[in-house]
Amino acid sequence: MHDAVPSNEALLQMNSLAAFIAPLALLLPIAVSDSAAPQTARLLAEKSQAGADLPLAMQSLPDPVLTMERARRTPRQNQVRIEQRVIIRIAPGPAHARDRLLADLPRRPMPQRYQEEKIQNCVPISAIAGVQPANENRLLLFMRDRRILSAALERACNAQDFYSGFYVERNDDGQLCSGRDQLQSRAGSACKLKQLNRLVAISN
Repeated sequence: MHDAVPSNEALLQMNSLAAFIAPLALLLPIAVSDSAAPQTARLLAEKSQAGADLPLAMQSLPDPVLTMERARRTPRQNQVRIEQRVIIRIAPGPAHARDRLLADLPRRPMPQRYQEEKIQNCVPISAIAGVQPANENRLLLFMRDRRILSAALERACNAQDFYSGFYVERNDDGQLCSGRDQLQSRAGSACKLKQLNRLVAISN
C-alpha cells in the first residue's frame, strides 16, 4: 500500500494558507504585548508600593551599578550670601539738652558770630547727642563732650529736610566720616556728608 502523495493543487493551497498566516503570526506577539502593557504597569506599581510599605530590612537593596553612578555624580552646591546692614538714627535730641549746652558756656557777652575750625574727617557716631538743621545745607551736631559741629551737606541738599534727625548706615569703624557717609532723612532725602567743622564763638 503506497502513501498518498499530495497533488500540486493541494500544495498550492497549503502554500497560500501559510503565506496568509505568516503575517498574522508576526502581529500576534505585538498585540499580546500591547494588551498586557497596562496590566504589567499596574503590577509594577503595586510591587513598588508593596516594597515601600515593607520594613527597611526587608526592602530590596539598590542596584550596585546605580549606586556607583550616583556616587560619581558631583553634588550640586548652592552658595548663600548673607548681608547684614545696621542703620543708626540720630534724633534731634531733647530741647533741654541743647539748652544745657548753652548754659554751660562761660558767662561773657554774647558773641557776634561763629567761626568754623577744621577738624578730622571722622567722629564717633556714639558721641553724637543730637542734631539740628541750620541754614541752607548745614546741620548742627551736638556732641556729648559739649562740642558743636557743623556738618556740611551737598549743595543741592536742604538742611530743613533733616528737622527730625537722620539715618546713617553703621560702618565697621563706627565713625561718621565726611566724604564717605550718606545721611538719609525721614522725608526720603539722601545727602552725602561733605565736610565736618567745629563751631567756635568769636567775641568782639
